Amino acid sequence: MTKDWSPTQESLDRLLFWLDSDRDKAVGKYERIYLRLITFFSCNGCGEADETLTDITFDRVMKKLDDGQVPNPFIGDKALYFLGFARNVRLEHLRNRIIINNDPPQIDTHRKEVEAFCLEECGKTLEPEEHWLAVEYYRFEKAEKIANRRKLARQFKLTLAGLRTRVHRIRDSLKPCIEECVEKGLNETLSG
Repeated sequence: MTKDWSPTQESLDRLLFWLDSDRDKAVGKYERIYLRLITFFSCNGCGEADETLTDITFDRVMKKLDDGQVPNPFIGDKALYFLGFARNVRLEHLRNRIIINNDPPQIDTHRKEVEAFCLEECGKTLEPEEHWLAVEYYRFEKAEKIANRRKLARQFKLTLAGLRTRVHRIRDSLKPCIEECVEKGLNETLSG
């Protein structure tokens, strides 16, 4: 997957329309597939990253749709199409985890402190509602996390997919600030 590609509202709309031409049915299918993939990753040794890997899977399917690489008309269970991508994402995750685990653990506590400081500082640039949403979105674990996100989606009058896209945009807007801040903080440490 190209590094510079990220999902847009059009990508999400295209995905939902591909799932079903009736928007309400499409959102229901999206949510069922999302939960099914979280279960797949959790039950297959990826519990700590189940949601991240599910997001990656959805992003890859959206990119294929954006690039016009999905058979049209698609014949078969679309959930199984997602599962095909999920299997590859899982294998990549496990392969990377094995490679990482073979290296001796290197805990750079200073870098973690700088990253936490930068996240907090850059978060201050957000509107209060966006900052609150970003923090709330990542609270809790497992079933509580899913219930909390459903509550947030209702609160903001969004679908779960819409909520995910909104938080993704907030994350993207913070990324340059955080990267610049971390680099500056680490360089100051080296020169000071």
